[in-house]
Amino acid sequence: MVPLKSMLESKFIAALAAGLAALALAACNVPLLAGSTATPAYTPTPTFTPTVTPIPLVLSVNGQGLTQAEFNAAVARYQKAQAALGKSVDSATAGETVGQDLIDTLLLGQGAAAEGKTVDEAALQSRIDALAAQVGGPQALTSWEDAHGYTEVDFRAELQREMAAAIMRDQITASVPATAEQVHVKQILLYTAEAARQALSDLNAGTDFNDLATQYAPVTKGELGWFPRGYLPETAIEEAAFALQPGQHSDVIQTETGYHILFVVERDPGRLLSPDALLTLQKRAVADWLTQQRNKSTILFKP
Repeated sequence: MVPLKSMLESKFIAALAAGLAALALAACNVPLLAGSTATPAYTPTPTFTPTVTPIPLVLSVNGQGLTQAEFNAAVARYQKAQAALGKSVDSATAGETVGQDLIDTLLLGQGAAAEGKTVDEAALQSRIDALAAQVGGPQALTSWEDAHGYTEVDFRAELQREMAAAIMRDQITASVPATAEQVHVKQILLYTAEAARQALSDLNAGTDFNDLATQYAPVTKGELGWFPRGYLPETAIEEAAFALQPGQHSDVIQTETGYHILFVVERDPGRLLSPDALLTLQKRAVADWLTQQRNKSTILFKP
């Protein structure tokens, strides 16, 4: 940014040059006295307009991002917040975590803007006023900003980014249906391959699954409950469950947890999702959207 003093000096020089030019022009129209010699008209020197060099961005998403100073302040805030929770995070780890979160935030905000949904100054100010009211007034909010390393400009910029991201995030989560195909599953979980082979042999020989599941898990009786596709962290379990029909059991499935044998109790093509299942599918929808956007965006990140 050009300093105010320099701007005023440039304007003064330009005005002075224009005034001198006008005086010279007027002199040319005055009749010359005998014996006088005409003075050449004054030609003002063009004023110089300085070129503002853009500040490099340490993080950029499709041309939008943060300067080194802004990024460093964000990392410091993250480390301070983690320290308040009793966690110590080194600068490199904090920088990577903050950077990836900022990339997601910018992508979401840009997605909202692409659909014509932006956070204007009125909405931003309304949110700031609400925050000020929550913490005890404008001065209290300013004190909070100072304590957390924000300038007023940086705070407004970050709040606007977060509000824009929330618009797109809400739109994605709202697109997840409240119902989905689900299966009701029980399992026998064992911790050695030998025990798992024996359990499978017993089932194939006609042992009732419920009896065997109760034998190995007297409290839960092997109950996993209902779940949709995309809910379980173990995709192998999920794929095996949806490949079964009610009354069927699976072969032994090995995971990091142990050895599983599944049994499908029933299926429902359009069962209402539990709150936890709905939240999980919503999070996955946002993650999938972000993955798609990252793959087609220009992202530069050099902490």
